[in-house]
This record gives sequence, C-alpha cells and structure tokens, in this order.
Amino acid sequence: MSLSDPLGDMITRIRNAQRARRTTTRAPASKLHMNVLEVLKREGFIRGYRVIEVRPNVRELEIELKYSEGEPVIKEITRVSTPGRRVYSKIKELPRVYNGLGVSILSTPRGVMSDAEARAANVGGEVLCRVF
Repeated sequence: MSLSDPLGDMITRIRNAQRARRTTTRAPASKLHMNVLEVLKREGFIRGYRVIEVRPNVRELEIELKYSEGEPVIKEITRVSTPGRRVYSKIKELPRVYNGLGVSILSTPRGVMSDAEARAANVGGEVLCRVF
C-alpha cells in the first residue's frame, strides 16, 4: 500500500498510541523519520527508538513513548506541512509553539532540527510538525 504522507502517518501512529496508553508503537523506517525521532528524543518527548529488520530489506522503527505520572508527555502533535500544502518559514517569522513550551520541527539545509536549534543556526526551512 502506498502512502501519500508517510511522516503524517508516523505522527498519527504516535498520537494514537499515546491516547491508547501504549508503551511502544511501530512505523516504517526512513531517514526522515529517524531524524524527526532524534529531535523528539533530544527534546525529551520520547524515550527512544530502534530499527527492527522485519524481513530482508524491510525495516521498521519501534518508538518508545514517554509518560510522566501516568500522563503522556506529548499532549499535542500535529503535522504542519503536508504534500498538498508545503509550509516554509523564514527564521524571523518562525512562531513560538505555546510561548516556547512546545517545539516546531523543521527541515533545513543543515538537516532536521528543532526551532530553537534553527534559531541558533540562523536558518529557516520547511515546518514539518509542531509538538507540545
């Protein structure tokens, strides 16, 4: 089955697993997915992830979700830029998510990074998703 928005699918899997109070969830592996998960791990929204080889040349990511006192750490995760509507932002126009409590994840010429890292590197790019 072909997906038109694989990153949106992974974000939805994370959102659904958190609502169902699952400790882990799986998603198809790609470099973009791993980079986004690395940012989520650095910012403290997930415990971690690992690559699992399901069959030869077919890999999946097992994502360990994080909870604080029984409540999911990720309160809200939304896809901003979609295949039908790309959203780009200059660094000066990049809005803060919940006044700095949340994180925007950007795809920049220097790689996938959080909004704080993008501001420090002074680069803009495509806004992939927002997490709070």
